[in-house]
Amino acid sequence: MSAILSPSPRTPRREALTQALAGALPAHCLLFDAERTAPFECDGLSAFRQVPLAVALPENEAQVRDVLRACHALHVPVVARGAGTGLSGGAMPCADGLVLSLAKLNRILELDPLACTARVEPGVRNLAVSEAAAPHGLYYAPDPSSQIACSIGGNVAENSGGVHCLKYGLTVHNVLGLRGYTIDGEEVVLGGAALDSPGLDLLALAIGSEGLLLVVTEVTLKLIPKPQCAQVVMASFDDVAKAGDAVAAIIAAGIIPAGLEMMDRKATQAVEPFVRAGYDLDAEAILLAESDGTAAEVADEIAGIERVLKAAGSTQCTVSQSEAERLRFWSGRKNAFPAAGRISPDYYCMDGTIPRQHLGRMLRAIEAMEKKHALRCMNVFHAGDGNLHPLILFDAHRDGEWDRADRFGADILALCVELGGTITGEHGVGVEKIGSMCVQFTPSEREAFFAVKRAFDIGGLLNPGKAIPTLHRCAEFGRMHVHDGQLPFADLPRF
Repeated sequence: MSAILSPSPRTPRREALTQALAGALPAHCLLFDAERTAPFECDGLSAFRQVPLAVALPENEAQVRDVLRACHALHVPVVARGAGTGLSGGAMPCADGLVLSLAKLNRILELDPLACTARVEPGVRNLAVSEAAAPHGLYYAPDPSSQIACSIGGNVAENSGGVHCLKYGLTVHNVLGLRGYTIDGEEVVLGGAALDSPGLDLLALAIGSEGLLLVVTEVTLKLIPKPQCAQVVMASFDDVAKAGDAVAAIIAAGIIPAGLEMMDRKATQAVEPFVRAGYDLDAEAILLAESDGTAAEVADEIAGIERVLKAAGSTQCTVSQSEAERLRFWSGRKNAFPAAGRISPDYYCMDGTIPRQHLGRMLRAIEAMEKKHALRCMNVFHAGDGNLHPLILFDAHRDGEWDRADRFGADILALCVELGGTITGEHGVGVEKIGSMCVQFTPSEREAFFAVKRAFDIGGLLNPGKAIPTLHRCAEFGRMHVHDGQLPFADLPRF
């Protein structure tokens, strides 16, 4: 199943890199032997792997800067890495390059409860920010399913969201500023404590840039007050299309829930034995709609949500009656990915976005794709903003199943574009979707992306091979497959 790029000769470059980095890092912060660098060969998308030439684990910002300067001087590619929980292969290394791990930069530098901000290093875990802010009645809103492990730096790179992003936004809406370094070691400061900053909005440009433009070393986060009260409505539907239509109906009614998630029957049947969330296993699909605010606001909004759900064809509605029950309802949704791993040897998590009024159509199309590719698919969606996470189940040890899963995923992404959406919502492009980007963007649009890349990294050394391709023939192959250890069109630009 794994696609591994062929390695280049290592010895001369390793020796030069060892000498160059000796003055930048202590010996214990450098890994060169294969046994110690192998754990960095992939992120959460294990289908694409490559053991790097070396791994650097700097312990402070100055060391990050010096490592980048050394690599720039030697023209050594650099791939920045956070916690490794990414799902698009964005942190897959280069055979002749360096992995720059930010794991040791894991301090919360300042937490200001009056300004409602936190300054953190990129290696700080997402959930750790909310844990530190909790005594002040504050928290950090973006909550990816991997929040117990994923890092803020990785969240910035991928513009991560979570189950509450419908009301509170993605990472880009919750970051006030950042500091980082370009490949040649130049310091870059973007945004700040003010609501706006002069000039172009380069902060929004950097967030979601997947390590292609700069290496982030400090992030200023916006914290918000913890709601006084929150409740979840769990609604059952006897048809997945009805559930999808109900999502659009809630938003059309002028209700913006704190979270609005959808799971089909395959997903609930996988999750329930794992977490005992209390899901209706007879339903073809369930919706989880959360309201938060004051007790009066929540009561009024919950009543409105229930009215819309019943009018949309819900067969059953259950409202959480305690904080423990609310968390239990969410635990099932947040554990959908590990639950998939319990019922299938392998799974492939897709990430696309469509206008929410097309959710029903997409679900029916995925059912047809299951038959076409002879594979099962669990569906868990950030339904409120149309962000899809189909989980394609397969067995990599069976001949051809990974290829069928890959084609299944490409079909889903192509339909996302056809329906007016995009091929990624929060997982990023990485190596996984590099070919599918050709389905969405024209040659002139891709050239605009490359112009931005060149402005920051003219040599293409930061995370090479993962920018939107300039291949004028890319639509001919749709996905960038690896054959015999080589990517197609190797003569074309790779950065």
